[in-house]
Amino acid sequence: MDNRLKRKLTFFTIGLIFLLSGVEYAVILPTIWMYLQTLDAAPYFLGLALSAFSLTGLLSGPLFGHWSDRTQTTKKIILFANFFELIGNFMYFIGYSKWLLLSSRLVAGMGTGAGSSIFGFLTRNTAPEDRATVFASVMACRQAGLLIGPACNIFLRLCDFHLGPLVVNKYTAPGLFMCLLWTVLQLVVIFMYWDLPPLENRKSNESSPGQSIEEEEEEEDDDDDDERGLVEEDNDEERPLMGSQEVGWSYGSVEVSKPPSLEVSAASNTTLNQISPSPSPGLPESYESFCSLKTFISREFLREEVVVLLAAQFITLFNQTALETMVTPMTQKYFGYGELENSVMYCLCGVEVIAGFLFVYWLSQRVAERVVLAIGLTICNVSAVWCLIFLANPLGGFPWRLTEFIIGVFLQVLGLPFVAVAQVSLFSKVTAVETQGFSQGVRRSVGGLATIMGPLWAGGLTENMYIMIGVMMALLALLTLMLAFSYERLVAPAAVDESDESDELVSSG
Repeated sequence: MDNRLKRKLTFFTIGLIFLLSGVEYAVILPTIWMYLQTLDAAPYFLGLALSAFSLTGLLSGPLFGHWSDRTQTTKKIILFANFFELIGNFMYFIGYSKWLLLSSRLVAGMGTGAGSSIFGFLTRNTAPEDRATVFASVMACRQAGLLIGPACNIFLRLCDFHLGPLVVNKYTAPGLFMCLLWTVLQLVVIFMYWDLPPLENRKSNESSPGQSIEEEEEEEDDDDDDERGLVEEDNDEERPLMGSQEVGWSYGSVEVSKPPSLEVSAASNTTLNQISPSPSPGLPESYESFCSLKTFISREFLREEVVVLLAAQFITLFNQTALETMVTPMTQKYFGYGELENSVMYCLCGVEVIAGFLFVYWLSQRVAERVVLAIGLTICNVSAVWCLIFLANPLGGFPWRLTEFIIGVFLQVLGLPFVAVAQVSLFSKVTAVETQGFSQGVRRSVGGLATIMGPLWAGGLTENMYIMIGVMMALLALLTLMLAFSYERLVAPAAVDESDESDELVSSG
């Protein structure tokens, strides 16, 4: 099988992984509130159950990301992570008690940690100019899952039978359904996923900026390119790594004077140490070689642009999950909605989000990511103001309250694709390529912390909406100020200067 087909099948599998993650979220969210009520759970248990899923994802993300950075592989990580999804959803299906239900979300959440490895893989295998569109496509797959999930729930709610001693009804069926889907995904990953070499990233960088990935793949002869790539790697190891702090370390997929892989043999390490006896401080080639973890974190994450992007990740997800937690009890209180109506509502939201991602896919090819981020943040601010005015204490009759609710949800959902794609694409460019798995794990952990605190915050303030939404508005105002002051820094590092500097150092050596 040639490399082009392997690449297409691998990216298809990645899209399927994100699709199923969206399906799982959308299948369970509309019914979990009623499911907990059948198990005599207190109202705060809804926030606990939703946060539990994010808690273990927060912990597993950096671990799986570090694992992928060290091994430069993702296939076995995905298979291992999916095993937790299988077990967790089967526990959700059994659901004898509220504590087993809570535990099931804890176990299933471990599986989401593989996402950091996947984002690191995508960063190493895409050119910077294509990064936003690739991430938009992948994240659109998850949103497609959010659209398909409620549609599946419409049929799952009709289930009413027994599997031995286990009851399959509209509450337990989503767990069984997802258990079967994750089993199928295991087989797909085994037969249709390959750990592509990071050399593909170098090929993309060496091609012309206006050329798409598909055009490059159609024009290249993969076997010959692989042989040339191996020769280039061997030559790269013989180049000197001394110089400024940027040499030997790369940001924004700009690799300057060393192979992309971190799996360096003992002999190669010896050679590198002889060539470069005094490496630049604070920019390690691996976690053990040059600096402590503390120095690495300070150099990598305590920079202004990185802090702003992590804040964007936290605040937008905090607000999103808080509103999602509030929506189900609100529709039940004001509109008398059940699982069918909620499923239809989430399905319509999925249509809007997919349309938003398609628009961002188009827009990101024409404007900078920071412009996309500013647009999304503006929409989020408008949404927060609307929710504070009209949803904190809905007034009027049924038609007017429903109109207020629809506009608030529409605005909230509309801003998500802009912020999500822009911040993840920028984050991949301002952090080092060699440790993208770990960096993306940190980013996803920050998001996981937000998805823990958001439901807990909303779950405890369902009767005091002004405080809940007011704090959300304050966070958005803070993020807006951070974006305004750091706007000039939200760009990828210049590739030309670093490349020229590298060439000069090589020639002088």
